[in-house]
Amino acid sequence: GNRSWKADVLMEDGIIYKVGENLQQEEAKVYDVTGKLLFPGFIDGHTHLDLEVSNTVTADDFETGTKAAVVGGTTLVIDFATQNKGETLKEALQNWHKKADGKCSCDYAFHMAISDWNDYVRGEIQDMIREGITSFKLYMTYPAMILNDGELYEVIKELNKYDCFAGVHCENADLIDALIREARKAGKLGPDTHPKVRPPQLEAEAVHRLMTIAAQAEAPVMVVHLTCEEAYEELIAARAKGQTVYAETCPQYLLLDDSVYGKDGFEAAKYVCSPPIRKKKDQEVLWKAIREGQIQTVATDQCSFTMKQKEMGREDFTKIPNGMPGVETRGPLMFTYGVREGRISQEQMCKVLSENPAKLYGVYPRKGVIQSGSDADIVIIDPEKEGVISAATQMYNMDYSPFEGFSLRGCIEKVFLRGRLVVDGGRLVEEKTGTYIAREKRQL
Repeated sequence: GNRSWKADVLMEDGIIYKVGENLQQEEAKVYDVTGKLLFPGFIDGHTHLDLEVSNTVTADDFETGTKAAVVGGTTLVIDFATQNKGETLKEALQNWHKKADGKCSCDYAFHMAISDWNDYVRGEIQDMIREGITSFKLYMTYPAMILNDGELYEVIKELNKYDCFAGVHCENADLIDALIREARKAGKLGPDTHPKVRPPQLEAEAVHRLMTIAAQAEAPVMVVHLTCEEAYEELIAARAKGQTVYAETCPQYLLLDDSVYGKDGFEAAKYVCSPPIRKKKDQEVLWKAIREGQIQTVATDQCSFTMKQKEMGREDFTKIPNGMPGVETRGPLMFTYGVREGRISQEQMCKVLSENPAKLYGVYPRKGVIQSGSDADIVIIDPEKEGVISAATQMYNMDYSPFEGFSLRGCIEKVFLRGRLVVDGGRLVEEKTGTYIAREKRQL
């Protein structure tokens, strides 16, 4: 991830056999990629496919979601297997394998989201590790998923015993509920109210509280989908005290701003996600943090709902299912608006999309790097090819794109998944060749 160079890559039996200059190999099939850029397959450490939420199910399941992912250069998604209240972690994992096995067009792995913490579940942590799950997800908001501060402390401390860690959704649930009650009394129930009841201060407060909890547990922790300067400052303050804190952000927070909530009528519902889209100034803070290596990974929080599904909240924004699609566009957006615009280098793009998530989530050096012995997961970008993002051409099971009309310069030409050419000329040519990846402990 620290350097770019010109080299040949020789693949055999799904593995990278050799990387070097002017490699000669008789009988090898040759792909001429002169003038193109080769990246290790991108890893998306934050997806929600086939997730039941708000009395509906995400528009994209593992079949359509991973097709979109791999066309976008993502060769591994790490989805959140989710324990519903009253379930064991084992049941949750079985549910997710049922959803995913045999349907995926890129490789897949799972984090485990814990909603119900008790002694039985505590005893299951080691079972999860044996199943290749070494990271977990905890929520400080959402009634179906929330854990209280004491539970957060216990889980974070327990995970650290086994060298595992949790990613945490940070927002202050009680305050959000109070602001919602206030908005309801004032009759403000349109989608434009969504960002007002989840302001940046409530994310920052929750990050601060999480830092306090993690310090007390003497354990590392991760803040997922970090969106704003206020929350980022809390994270930096904790690091200054010597805490290990990982951070993730997403393209929607880097490229969209809260003007999306001013769109006419119900249009704003497309952008209802939590935490909400923030201000222009926050974009700059996040890009700078990536440049400085303070944000480790850029994931998508892929959680797609069609406009028809979002309609459930037409009369009441709190009933709009939260989330947006993102797996298909992350790579080209980061290249066009990150690398091309000079906000980050191509090496930094490689770090946040491939190398860092591979290390963080325990799949390095099998994934996340182009070197001998690694899986032959390779993305070939044509840096000059131009395109436009449009709902009409996307692979999602979706009727809109949050990035509709965004122009691209740098499109994905080919994708190899463990040595198989699965995307060619930007099109999926082989599907459902994905496999479950059991993960090791983190190396970051």
